[in-house]
Amino acid sequence: MAEKILTMKLLKEKYGVCKLDKTEDTPEWVKNSEFFSITRTSDELSIVCSEANIPNNIKCEKDWRVLKVEGPLDFSLIGILASISTILAQKGISIFAISTYDTDYILIKNKDIDNAISSLLEEEYEVIK
Repeated sequence: MAEKILTMKLLKEKYGVCKLDKTEDTPEWVKNSEFFSITRTSDELSIVCSEANIPNNIKCEKDWRVLKVEGPLDFSLIGILASISTILAQKGISIFAISTYDTDYILIKNKDIDNAISSLLEEEYEVIK
């Protein structure tokens, strides 16, 4: 049997990707999520957090699941996101990726998560549910 390439863990909750005005302060409701990401650019304030915490009046795309690449990953590693995104792109699965100091998180729409996991397993990735 081939050695597993990487281990990924499926986070339990569903997440939303929100767009707020670039001048807004980071809202407190974001911080109630086990996993969240906040990115401010000159154009927007983008937030990823548990969809259960997102108020109804916020512009967002909901129903995302998160696969965490188990790390920490060394900065010298090459092609991790490229490999994962290629596997999923070949199956017609869109992703939204977030990288942190230690690892990568791959957001996949809930409707595609089973197909994504099957595709990764076929390519010798380990996925913990």
